[in-house]
Amino acid sequence: MICEEPDFIFPLQADIYYPIVEQGTYGNVKKTWIIDKTIAANFNAVGTAGNEEVRPNVNITQRSSLIGRVKTDLRISSLDAPHSITNIILTNIRDKNCNYIYTETSGPRAGKSTIFEVATQEPYVGPFGGIEYYNLVIRRSENQAVDV
Repeated sequence: MICEEPDFIFPLQADIYYPIVEQGTYGNVKKTWIIDKTIAANFNAVGTAGNEEVRPNVNITQRSSLIGRVKTDLRISSLDAPHSITNIILTNIRDKNCNYIYTETSGPRAGKSTIFEVATQEPYVGPFGGIEYYNLVIRRSENQAVDV
């Protein structure tokens, strides 16, 4: 398992999970989530940059999206296996003192760290032509009952 150390540009850590996908006789899909690595990251609330064009006619007060960056491509596991962004979850986002930053206050994960799904991932290419980091948008998963 890879464990990246935080630094001043990437002060947070998060755990990355990938699924083992099994399909039953009747086509039902079961995902068993396995921790693959701990990454160094930096996340903040999206703010007005994440406003969607279509706005529901309800008052949603909770920010469910975060924008950030990570050192490595999350689509590639520690075993160099490729994964789609729909098969990646992040959880246990913590600060340099290992305090969880995002936790659930009710429901099946009450008191546990919030589960996030990757919405987008884009490489940032620096002035010398190499990938310096990856920009991410992550969203709070609607399914907080996943067993990780």
